[in-house]
Amino acid sequence: MDRDLAEVEREIADLRRITTTQQMNLGEQIAALEARAERLREEIARHPTAWQRVQLARHAERPRIGDYIAALTSEFLELHGDRAFGDDPAMIAGLGMVDGRPAAIVGHAKGRDTRENIARRFGMPNPEGYRKALRVMTLAAKLRAPVVTLIDTAGAFPGKEAEERGQSEAIARSLLEMARLRTPIVAVITGEGGSGGALGIGLCDVLLMMEHAVYSVISPEGCAAILWRDGSRAPEAAEALRLTAHDLAEFGIVDEIIPEPPGGAHRHRDDAVAAVVESVRRHLAACARRPEESLIAARYEKYRRIGRVRRGSAEAAGTTPAAGGQAE
Repeated sequence: MDRDLAEVEREIADLRRITTTQQMNLGEQIAALEARAERLREEIARHPTAWQRVQLARHAERPRIGDYIAALTSEFLELHGDRAFGDDPAMIAGLGMVDGRPAAIVGHAKGRDTRENIARRFGMPNPEGYRKALRVMTLAAKLRAPVVTLIDTAGAFPGKEAEERGQSEAIARSLLEMARLRTPIVAVITGEGGSGGALGIGLCDVLLMMEHAVYSVISPEGCAAILWRDGSRAPEAAEALRLTAHDLAEFGIVDEIIPEPPGGAHRHRDDAVAAVVESVRRHLAACARRPEESLIAARYEKYRRIGRVRRGSAEAAGTTPAAGGQAE
């Protein structure tokens, strides 16, 4: 079905080019093809494969962090710099008012076009991005303000300079401090949640995930290249990785799936943003009613539960629990 849609879209582009260059009236043919393309998109959206969800999560027209900030907050003030090296345009962090209360908003920033994507490194932060995010989250805790993180990245930036400035340490430090941050944290995976770059701002009390978002330790292409030395097997890897919202909710990693409009968030961006904002506000209100100590204890237990090995399953398979797993 993906190939059929791609073929129809190529035909539409060809006919539009002919219409422009040769001044021919092909409106009826284009309209018929556009109707067919729309039917194919709706069919894909109703029953998408894991690989199709990856494509939806990466769609260039999905809402970006600025859309969510504008709908969720008033009086938003972006803060810059990590007070150690510099500012990172791939990470946005600041303070705003949510339902009349101050809150910190932190998230990955992708661009709308090629130029902006290059400027923001396609939403892949350097170490100073994670240090800036942590600085703002720590400030929020001092102000007794909750934190909302918006996750949409292929991963942390893999460049030489990022490694020299301590990429892995910056992410590890963020995880450590978020685990004991004395304020509520609500995280939303709005698009692509890739590797440690996503997890670096993803440790939270409540993890929300949009219906066609993905969350994985590695991209399907990277997984296919490592396992089979063949990146073309990415669709197969996507199925094996169990990276969809429904998979992760089944595993108990995601707390709530936020439905997307028919066809995906990029088709009706205002509706998609409104659904995210409603869910975030609801969970912030619920977290605000919980005692601080109870909140932190529940956060600790939330992550202790992930990855437990059931003793019966391990014995039935003739194995013992792996190192780091929790036997029940």
